[in-house]
Amino acid sequence: MSVKSKIVPVGIIQQRKSADIENNRTRLADAARRLAAKGAKLIVNQELHDSLYFCQTENTDEFDLAVDLNAESAGFYSALAKELGVVLVTSLFERRAPGLYHNTAVVFEADGSVAGKYRKMHIPDDPAYYEKFYFTPGDLGFEPIQTSVGKLGVLVCWDQWYPEAARLMALRGAEVLIYPTAIGWESSDSEDEKQRQREAWITVQRGHAVANGLPVITVNRVGHEPDPSGATGGISFWGTSFVAGPQGEFLYKAPDNAEAETILEIDLGRSENVRRWWPFMRDRRIDQYGGLTKRFLD
Repeated sequence: MSVKSKIVPVGIIQQRKSADIENNRTRLADAARRLAAKGAKLIVNQELHDSLYFCQTENTDEFDLAVDLNAESAGFYSALAKELGVVLVTSLFERRAPGLYHNTAVVFEADGSVAGKYRKMHIPDDPAYYEKFYFTPGDLGFEPIQTSVGKLGVLVCWDQWYPEAARLMALRGAEVLIYPTAIGWESSDSEDEKQRQREAWITVQRGHAVANGLPVITVNRVGHEPDPSGATGGISFWGTSFVAGPQGEFLYKAPDNAEAETILEIDLGRSENVRRWWPFMRDRRIDQYGGLTKRFLD
């Protein structure tokens, strides 16, 4: 007997950002309204979409951008989700307590309630990506978020390089992997190196789709953002938001140099058939994987 389809119309918003938070939110909301009007039931946004990517420098003043998830910022997105009747995946700079901040994806249900949140677990510390200065690693684990459209395995940006994160979401019943993202090219890299980086980024996430038999939704920001310190040439975010099916097949790919918004239908039911054809879950040697809990096996 064939598996029943479970079609979810998904909206994706890839945008440039400015220092004007109110304008960023307004433009995001306008795009969400257009997508909802076309039938989207799940809308996914890029990482830290309220502001410029402030992690290019280490500056304590930037902590002023952080928001209390029980206050105005969360209220804006709660109201938007309720207005449109959609499940809305957001990415916010969370002020949890004085001196304690997280990079947090908050998922709002179609009635405006908070379906759940995920705090970014893997925190990078590279030139122009000084996230360890700002973010405490997440403490909510790799737990999918149950929503009216399905069980969402929400992860964030740097998490997308780690097969363990994708696998644990899959093992806990996620029906789709979702990655709000902010990644791009630093100006000093050669053109060949830039392309290698972007292709590696795409390839590893398509690998997560194949290995877990799940669709993957990745939404990146786009456009050039200068380095406030002048130490580098800034970051040119490479866009290329994409959706891959459970066999790694491309269902959509956005441009690398322009804003994009689109709606497409994803069949969450297809994963069941793919896992029957390719039974990776069945053949895992869980009795032999203890070494994965070690930093390195000498």
